[in-house]
Amino acid sequence: MNPLNLSTQTQTRKADHLRICLDEDVQFHATTNGLERYRFTHSCLPELNLNEINLGTTFLGKQLLAPLLISSMTGGTEQARIINYRLAEVAQHYKIAMGVGSQRVAVEKPQVASTFAVRSRAPDILLFANLGAVQLNYDYGLDECLRIVDLLAADALILHLNPLQECIQTRGDTNFKGLLDKIAKLCKTIQVPVIAKEVGNGISADMAEKLIAAGVTAIDVAGAGGTSWAKVESERAENSHQRRLGMTFADWGLPTAECITSIRAVAPEIPLIASGGLRHGLDVAKVIALGCDIAGLAWPFLQAADESEAALYALVEVLIAEITTVLFCTGNATLDDLKHSGALQRIQ
Repeated sequence: MNPLNLSTQTQTRKADHLRICLDEDVQFHATTNGLERYRFTHSCLPELNLNEINLGTTFLGKQLLAPLLISSMTGGTEQARIINYRLAEVAQHYKIAMGVGSQRVAVEKPQVASTFAVRSRAPDILLFANLGAVQLNYDYGLDECLRIVDLLAADALILHLNPLQECIQTRGDTNFKGLLDKIAKLCKTIQVPVIAKEVGNGISADMAEKLIAAGVTAIDVAGAGGTSWAKVESERAENSHQRRLGMTFADWGLPTAECITSIRAVAPEIPLIASGGLRHGLDVAKVIALGCDIAGLAWPFLQAADESEAALYALVEVLIAEITTVLFCTGNATLDDLKHSGALQRIQ
């Protein structure tokens, strides 16, 4: 295929994804993130001063003021540029982490690279570059990975894993054969940490062990329960076959809570990000208590960023207030205290 046509298709897909995620119902319905199965034990006498609670943490060697990641979403269009710049500015203000959407389009079409280049807006944040791991089977290698890391002056590279989405996507890249070896080779040669991330269908304990053995530094479970990329691609379907395929697998995946607990059982030390259907600070506190290190949210940030800068700042303020309230009402002064408190109980 002509590279120009390929880059145009990729850019069009980016625009479609933004529109669909903002305007259509593409959330999981039957499958939840699993967090409703857990409840905190309330402390009626926490013996704490609310103002002294500390949400600070360190991830991949960088200090964050709260355990929050603005999960990878977008890039490649003018609307995406505006959203990414707003997200970067709020991340800088609150010293939280941020990832950008897949940068494949920036490799194919360098003139849209500026829609991802947020470092000037956020000089101090923990920032993640992003590429589909499957591209390593489609002529991408160390050079392309270095190019997207350099574009962002990124602290780490996310390799996202999305076999279900590629199955349903029009002209999806579906050759995942031999990919683990290529990931291992990349991990050995690239000079930044590599994060393995699903896109909303989850990472099992078995797959986590294989990815860790291959050399990934961290894992983002990105479990089921939030945005369904099968539904998103179904909305973009060019025929009834593709549309049905997307709807059949609309609720496919491993719930976020199950991913965290199963991975922690086999890999207690791996830096772990929880994402997939997190919608508020209570969800964030639950995944921290289950054993993750930071929590990623995408859809709430996308909605707020599309609305206004003020909506974004209001969102982070309430997320921080919600996490702080959980710590206060469980008698924990820090995130580490919460992790080891036993305050989170499975109720069903």
